[in-house]
Amino acid sequence: MDLPVVGAFISLESAAAMPSNRNTVTVVCTANICRSPMAAEMLQHALRAEPEPVRSLEVVSAGIAASDGDPPSEHSVRALEKVGLTLDGHRSRRLTRDLLEASCLVLVMTKSHRSILREVFPEVETEILLFREPMSTVSDLEIPDPFGADLASYEACRDSMVEAIPSIVAHLKTVCGANQ
Repeated sequence: MDLPVVGAFISLESAAAMPSNRNTVTVVCTANICRSPMAAEMLQHALRAEPEPVRSLEVVSAGIAASDGDPPSEHSVRALEKVGLTLDGHRSRRLTRDLLEASCLVLVMTKSHRSILREVFPEVETEILLFREPMSTVSDLEIPDPFGADLASYEACRDSMVEAIPSIVAHLKTVCGANQ
């Protein structure tokens, strides 16, 4: 998928109400209605079972080409409901510099997402990883966008994220746990 010119989508402005401490993990995809909301909810769920300080990390999601306020895709909602989680209250939001700077880790879905973030925000020093990158035993690091596909594609997307979560949690213990 070709991504649109980013400057018109990513907000270079500061967003009010972002915390100044780095206790946030930000999950990024394109429109913030499919992959990143599912990933953020599943990762937050996993962190609730961890000891402090990792348990207190806030996991949020945003999109590099998101429109603020869109609901999650219906298939994303259904794919998470099948594993007992919800996207109640989720509304898409555009990625901002403040959100990146408040994050101890940024997780993206594709190499192009990472490239765009590094190009648009070269001064941001927050670590940016592909969602599956903390897994040392896989070669398929990217998570394809299921937008417009059937429910089975969303479930496969969900499952590829679930597989990565234990490795992400272990990484967070070394990266973000030390920031608390």
